[in-house]
Formats: sequence, structure tokens, C-alpha cells
Amino acid sequence: MLYETCFLLALVTSLAIEVPVLIALVRLVFRKENLTLTSIFSAGVLCTAVTLPYLWFVLPTYVDAAYFLFVGEALVVAVEALILNRLLGLAPKTAIACSLIMNAASYGFGLILL
Repeated sequence: MLYETCFLLALVTSLAIEVPVLIALVRLVFRKENLTLTSIFSAGVLCTAVTLPYLWFVLPTYVDAAYFLFVGEALVVAVEALILNRLLGLAPKTAIACSLIMNAASYGFGLILL
């Protein structure tokens, strides 16, 4: 399968996992009732759409394979937390927790698929 096709499958899968996880976290765990479903959904889509292409196409050029998982996921969590903080107004610790859990869920599901 082409690398680009694998990327598109990863993108769709990540969106299908991370966005519902974010919605559940914001609404059920952190009880942010003031945020609309549309704003949470949009922020979740933006998080994945912004970070995944860099993780797949840019970062491998600059980060050694031995450190790729750690560096890549750490950068993704940081960028997504910043997006969640700015767009949804989540406290920094809450935004980091959401991003970490979203990415752990999609990464774990990806391991199951392999």
C-alpha cells in the first residue's frame, strides 16, 4: 500500500477516535457544559488535521527513528494542547490531559490494527 494511502487511513482513523474522545472528555470528565458540541468537534478535527501531516511527512526527515515516537508524540501533544487551550479556553493542564488521552487512544488503537 502506498505511504500516502496509509496516511489517509491513519487520518480517518485518528479523527474517528480522537474527536469522540475529546467530546467525552470535555463534556463528561471535565464538565465543560458552556462549550458547544460544534466547537469541541471543530477543535478536535483541527488538532488532528494540523498535527498528523507533520508527524508523517515532515518530522521523519529531522528526527532519528530511535527517538521518533517520543519526540513526535510529545510535539503532537504539545501542539494539540495549545490548540485546545486557545480555541476552547481549556486550562493548560486540562488541555494537556485531553491531548494526551486523545493521542494515547488513537495510538493504542493503531497498535491493535497492526
